[in-house]
This record gives sequence, C-alpha cells and structure tokens, in this order.
Amino acid sequence: MTPATPTPAAATPAAATPAAATPALGWLAAAARARADAGLHRTLRPRPAGAPDLLDLASNDHLGLSRHPRVVAAAVRALHDYGAGATGSRLVTGSTDLHAELEAALATRLGAESALVLSSGYLANLAAVTALAGPGTLVVSDESNHASLVDACRLSRADVVVTPHDSVDAVARVLTGRTQQRALVVVDAVGSVTGGLAPLGRLHDVCRAHGATLLVDEAHAVGVLGPAGAGAVAAAGRAGAPDIVRTVTLSKTLGSQGGAVLGPAAVRTALVDTARAFIFDTGLAPASVGAALAALALVDDDRVAALHRSAEALAGALDLPRTAGAVVRVPVGDPARARRALERCAELGVRVGCFRPPSVPAGASCLRLTARSDLTAAEIARGAAAVRTALAGR
Repeated sequence: MTPATPTPAAATPAAATPAAATPALGWLAAAARARADAGLHRTLRPRPAGAPDLLDLASNDHLGLSRHPRVVAAAVRALHDYGAGATGSRLVTGSTDLHAELEAALATRLGAESALVLSSGYLANLAAVTALAGPGTLVVSDESNHASLVDACRLSRADVVVTPHDSVDAVARVLTGRTQQRALVVVDAVGSVTGGLAPLGRLHDVCRAHGATLLVDEAHAVGVLGPAGAGAVAAAGRAGAPDIVRTVTLSKTLGSQGGAVLGPAAVRTALVDTARAFIFDTGLAPASVGAALAALALVDDDRVAALHRSAEALAGALDLPRTAGAVVRVPVGDPARARRALERCAELGVRVGCFRPPSVPAGASCLRLTARSDLTAAEIARGAAAVRTALAGR
C-alpha cells in the first residue's frame, strides 16, 4: 500500500493559521491605556532603607513597632535560630516551636480558645471562609468587605448574599429566609478605607438568634481598639464567644508579616485538615513570627491611647469626622485628582494613601491618612497643611 503523502505546508487551510500574527497578550497595552485615561494606573514607589524618606501618613504601622529595637532583635534571633525561611508548609517542616508560641500568645491576648498562624492576612481570610462555608452553606457578606473576604466568598462555592453596609436588619432578613442548614456572616470590624466600626454586638445577637456563625476580620482593629488593643470583638464584650471566628493580620499594628485565624479549637482543627490556603502554602518565615511575638508583648493601653490622640488630632486638623480606628479618610471623588494630590503631597514631603476603584466604589476616590502613636503635633500640622495644599491644586 502506498504511504499517504504528507500535505505540504502551503496547502494548510487558511483557517488554521491566524491572518495577522497578533501577540496573545497584545490586549494588555490597550487595557493599560484605558486605565491610565480613567486615572486608575498604579505605580510602585520603592522606599529606601533606613529612616523614612517622607513623613509617613500612609502605612499601617500604627504603633510604630516595625522598627522597635525589641521587635527587630526578636526577628534577628529567629533568623539565626531557624534560618531565613520556614522551609516547607506548616504540615511538613514549616511549623516551629516559635509558631506554636505565637499562636498561644495570640489566643491568650485576644481572648480566643485557639489560633492558627498563616503567611498573610489575605490567606487567613481565604482559609477561614472556605473552611467554614461550602456548597449548601449561606454566606452573608457586607458590601464594603475587604477584597480578601470577597475573594474568599467566591472561592467557597457557597450561596453568597451581599447586604448593604452595616445593615443589621438586612442580615436578619436574609438569615430569617434561609433554606441552607449552615450560615456564616462575614464582616470587617473596622473599614480599611472609611475607618467605620461595624455594629458587632447587634450582628452577633442576630447571628446567635438564627444559629449562624459570625466571622470578623480584625485587621484594622487589633492594636487599635479594645482593652490593651485586643480588638473590636473584645471591645464589644464578645471575645471567646463559641460562635465567633476572628481573622487578624500581623502586618499592621504588630509591625511584622502574616495573619492568623482565632476561634474555638474545632475551627483550628477544621482549618488544619481542610483549608487549602493553609495546607498548600509555605509557613510564615520564622523572622516574621519572632517579630510579631515581640510586638504583641509591646501592645498596651498607653500606646493605644497615644494612637487615638494622634488620630483625633489629625482628623481635627483637617476638619474631618473622627473615626473609630486609626484611619482618616479625605474625600476627593475623581480618581485622577486623587492621584495628583498623592503626588503633590509627596513633593511636599508627606506620604499619604490614595484609594481609587476597585478599592472604593466609582466616584468615591479618596486620600487615606493613617495615624501613628508616635506622631508629634508638628508632624500632624505639617501633614494636614500638605493635604490642604495638594487638594487646592497649589
């Protein structure tokens, strides 16, 4: 039998070859131009080592602990004792006795039965929501929740209902009409942009009345609210409740890196057994664990009170309402104007935050100033003057 003759390349049907060799990622340039035209382009601004190059009114180092000598020394000791990395996932080689010590300290200080440390606050939210919710579970999520909670809800494959911001009545209506056996209500304790405090006591009462679990992201509350900075749940008198789960970050007031989930021991067991964000991720680096442990011991009522004095003075200097946390939101509206104000503040020697969509809704772009416990009156006045000048276009 005569072998089949291969089809010459020239005979290949035209449909098999693209008419124009357009790069697969060619669309990215057009998308970038569209974002820039809308005032939504973002730029990385590396800061040098050593002392801050600008007056810092942008970072989340609210208690000034990231450079505290005891925090830095603890990180260095952990680096020497355990090495630069965790070397593996927490279930393989990534758990050290230092991790266990931090978990015990977090649980004790924040009033929880147990804690589980992960490598970021973002992953803590992914782990908690996906472990506690799944197909056939109802998740009720506040419309202003942080992106990590939004993504966690999506990944959970649960039935998700988004309710208006801080509407306890809306949450109650959704829970009343639910058909799912289990329900999880998810909320930020303190808004990352607005600084507003969620009505945690009322939310918890509604959850308890309907047999739902309340999950509270305390990223902007630990070290800011509650007795000795124990957080918003503690401030509401609900620490240790068997139907509340909390997530925290170690990268804000604790000046380090990482996150944790706190709650009943059964929750910790469920996360260790089932949470993909925990099981398949390399453990938090020992230096970050050591730093967070040292920082936690430094959080006290005096530092928290100093932070609140700074936040009140900063808001007052700009004639803005005082929020519950360390955040002072300066409304701008237009994203391009907000970015220009950010750049002008930098020219004036002040670093501020700038939040534009999708971090905030369309038309709600703003500057975000964050107070610190170690700000002086002169620094607050200087920062406020820079913001006023930048917004005036001078």
